[in-house]
Amino acid sequence: MSRVQSLTLAVAGVALLAPSALPVHAPGPEPGPRAAPVTRRAPSVSATDLLAEVGGCTPVSRGRYREDRGSRATVPVCGTRDAVFWKADMDIDCDGRPGRRCNARTDRYFSASTAFPQSDGRPLSSEELPHVVVPVPSGLWNHRSHGVRGGSAVAVVYRDRVRYGVVGDTGPADIIGEASYAMAEALGVDPDPHGGGASSGVTYIVFRNSRVTPIEDHRAAVTAGERLAREFVDADG
Repeated sequence: MSRVQSLTLAVAGVALLAPSALPVHAPGPEPGPRAAPVTRRAPSVSATDLLAEVGGCTPVSRGRYREDRGSRATVPVCGTRDAVFWKADMDIDCDGRPGRRCNARTDRYFSASTAFPQSDGRPLSSEELPHVVVPVPSGLWNHRSHGVRGGSAVAVVYRDRVRYGVVGDTGPADIIGEASYAMAEALGVDPDPHGGGASSGVTYIVFRNSRVTPIEDHRAAVTAGERLAREFVDADG
């Protein structure tokens, strides 16, 4: 056998003895982070939902209020287990800490105080904080006897809008239907203390035994108001 043939056979033998190459598989993609579960927020309570709950009236006041000085007394305060409410006009409250839009120059009846101060002792700002006014306690109605106080959560309905706030001030003993500059503005009501407001069609709902702390925390008022409004609407469901 020639040397060339010997080398050829040797190489062939090595090739036969070598293990065959295993197929190489590309690694698959590593599993990514698991998606967080989606938290579905309960749908907002609509104006229609709330108005359906306050369609009737079981009076808790001993008589009726006037909407304006000199007008007839036609407005009762009504109540349920969870809330008190009334339907009236909206006068504009510009009282409290003076600002660019609420001060002695813009409002001839301006008062630099509010019945319920904020947490640092200063008056509330009517132009910044959406709030409503309740009559001072009297023989007609004592709001404190029905779980209403400074900082109580409220829902105010006007046309198709619902806005949340707090009880922030008190007004005359025989007149009802007043809210802050900021509340009127949020509802699309003209907030001008001279000639502004709404002549009718405003529903004020105060949730009994509720309290927003601190009173000036509007975000907390909205959170509490939305929750209490949903409970109020669902209570009969």
